[in-house]
Amino acid sequence: MRIECLKDEYWYGGCVKSGTKMPLSSESKYTVDTRINRTPNQAMPFFVSTKGRYIYKKEGFEITFKDGVIEMTDGCFVSEAYGDLKTGYKKAMEKEFPFKEGTPDPELFKKPIYNTWIELTFDQNENDILKYAQGILDNGMPPGVIMIDDGWSENYGDWTFHTGKFKSPDKMIKKLHGDGFKVMLWVCPFITADTVVFRDALAKDLLIKESNGETYILHWWNGYSAVLDMSNPEAVKWLKGKLDALVEMGIDGFKFDAGDSFFYTEDNVTYKNTTPNEQSEYWSEFGKQYRFNEYRVTYGEGGAPLLQRLCDKQHSWNTEGVGGLIPDSLLQGITGHPFSCPDMIGGGEYVNFHEALKEKLDEELFVRHCQIACLMPAMQFSAAPYRLLTKENFNKIMACVELRDKHIDYIMNLVENAGKSGEPVIRYMSYEFPDDHAEEVIDQFMLGEKLLVAPVYVKGQTGREVFLPRGKWLRNGKEIEGNGKKIWIELGEDPLILFERQRTI
Repeated sequence: MRIECLKDEYWYGGCVKSGTKMPLSSESKYTVDTRINRTPNQAMPFFVSTKGRYIYKKEGFEITFKDGVIEMTDGCFVSEAYGDLKTGYKKAMEKEFPFKEGTPDPELFKKPIYNTWIELTFDQNENDILKYAQGILDNGMPPGVIMIDDGWSENYGDWTFHTGKFKSPDKMIKKLHGDGFKVMLWVCPFITADTVVFRDALAKDLLIKESNGETYILHWWNGYSAVLDMSNPEAVKWLKGKLDALVEMGIDGFKFDAGDSFFYTEDNVTYKNTTPNEQSEYWSEFGKQYRFNEYRVTYGEGGAPLLQRLCDKQHSWNTEGVGGLIPDSLLQGITGHPFSCPDMIGGGEYVNFHEALKEKLDEELFVRHCQIACLMPAMQFSAAPYRLLTKENFNKIMACVELRDKHIDYIMNLVENAGKSGEPVIRYMSYEFPDDHAEEVIDQFMLGEKLLVAPVYVKGQTGREVFLPRGKWLRNGKEIEGNGKKIWIELGEDPLILFERQRTI
């Protein structure tokens, strides 16, 4: 199946990890196959263009852009041209992935999220978690959601607090709640082999099998594990019982990790004879019942009420680090994932981050990551900024927190609206300004329809070029006329370059 690019048509979509490759045009050479999501981030079997055309196929498809021709797997739906990017996205969303289930819990957006991963890695324990939370408060940072990451349980699949690391988990939870925190726990769909919980799941036939009938054992980043068959209602019921017991203890929700499509194989034997993508879908479907949730990877979950984080970013300036935050987050929004989080501030790739610490942490990079994140739907800390940064740079972090707080009512309105209308919270310039030839501007964004946000993301720079659409704009009380071109703007004392659109829509 093939179609031709229209004149001056630009496309966005597919896999969020390809954000820096967008947009795709008649000059692009690009191929992706979404029939199995082989990326560590969200994927949608969906592309939409600035002419308002969209391509969609629920089961996924292979698509190639080359020399102005788009070739794709047979059976894809190609819409008519609805005029512009916003209209095309809305038409697709209403028909293919409507937003019907609201939003994740508002507390995930109102205040910063704090994840214990970088500080504690696999040594999650009661004393250090309480110290981490107290350090947040002692240094003037606001309480928010605290995510206790991998390493808190006895074994994968057991999902009870490790008795050697947590003497009184119920008291720890009560203390954190009393200090103003919500508490989430890391979980995955895997079960440590040769444990009591594994034998229980095996006896109840809850696990994925090989084609020869043997239990499927997956080699993943934490070793070897059996895998729950999330297409089996009994497996869902079994896991829900374990997590609901934690909720009864006081846990507010869960960080649902793993579940990547590429962890499953085409010949896996499952209850509903699922594809790898479908097994990933079942994992994300499970998490919707908990409003405090977070996912790093999903397939086909445009329109879902899930907090969707970018995959672990490196402590670097390139597109695997800070340079990829805005492009990837923008692609999340236009593929139906408006409730986004640009990874842990400073970088969540813990090996890379710890290697950077041995040399010398790049404090400028840490600050720039925070400045990029602070006006996105959610912002998340992990490495403690008050421990790692000079007082001057920590003050810059606090300025970001204060800037977010200044605009939080507007952000919350956008989040709530996204749960009803499906519109992205942060938007491509071409989404809001279809007539200003801003299709290739992917390093700044519109926060809703009112605020233009242009963070600095290049090492050593004190300003940047900003594309300012035609019309009147306000910055720091000074009005400026945009002419639809790029102009150099100095950052000054501000955390980022921020313009307010001066017209009522």
